[in-house]
Amino acid sequence: MTIVDKIEKLKKEKNAVILAHYYVKPEVQEIADYIGDSYYLSKVAVGLKEQTIVFCGVEFMGESAKALNPQKTVLMPDLSADCPMAHMADPEIIQKMRDTYEDLAVVCYINSTAELKKYSDVCVTSANAVKIVKALPNKNIFFIPDRNLAHYIAGLVPEKNFVYNEGFCPTHERMQAEEVLEVKKEHPEAKVLSHPECRTEILEISDYIGSTSGIIRYATESEEKEFIICTEEGVSYKLCQNNPEKKFYFPNSVPTCPNMKKNSLEKILHVLETGENEVQITEELREASVKPLERMLELAK
Repeated sequence: MTIVDKIEKLKKEKNAVILAHYYVKPEVQEIADYIGDSYYLSKVAVGLKEQTIVFCGVEFMGESAKALNPQKTVLMPDLSADCPMAHMADPEIIQKMRDTYEDLAVVCYINSTAELKKYSDVCVTSANAVKIVKALPNKNIFFIPDRNLAHYIAGLVPEKNFVYNEGFCPTHERMQAEEVLEVKKEHPEAKVLSHPECRTEILEISDYIGSTSGIIRYATESEEKEFIICTEEGVSYKLCQNNPEKKFYFPNSVPTCPNMKKNSLEKILHVLETGENEVQITEELREASVKPLERMLELAK
């Protein structure tokens, strides 16, 4: 019996479902029941009938799934798979901003810890941030933790006054515009598709800016045949699956998230066999962190 067969057998026995982010390894995406970006997976988690969720992603995703599904068991293949950006905001600074600005909304990117969500008014993802920020009655927006996404959203919602935090995604931040232009020289017809977590200099030379799911959709629907992809390289699995006749290129220092790559078939099998690596959050933290998540799902409808 192969490892995939064992996983499938245990899934049925344990009434389990596997969720995987686009950035995990191809073989993990291949066996997942649902593959998507943070927003899609957060929505999916709420409606699942299975009692056990195996979440192949990073810590904040497992926390969000648990907060939205307190009665379910949420397992992470690797509990050390974390997102550095998820910690890059300070509750003291959040309070300082509330004291400084009247009519302030603390808008928290879903890529953040439950602890940071607790201090926030609403969560957003890169896919729904514009819609949600526009829907808020508040004039002043303190956007945490990612500065690159915040600057991008601010440009699309000029009627709001943005206050910026200094967080960033190390994987997207490492990419340089010069690298992208080098690939563009080699493939001048290729369209540049970028995630808004990238630096502003990269966004300025992009043909399309959007969430991971947005990038996949754009490449799939486009009549163009070549694309330079400025986001984590795990997205190439779905891009190539959807578009076998198209070519996809990445900057030369290929953007790879070491934490997303910690998810593996062996670790999925292990948690299904043992029930280890269960996500635990206190009821107090769950109640506080779920409010901005629920408000996101409400405003994004």
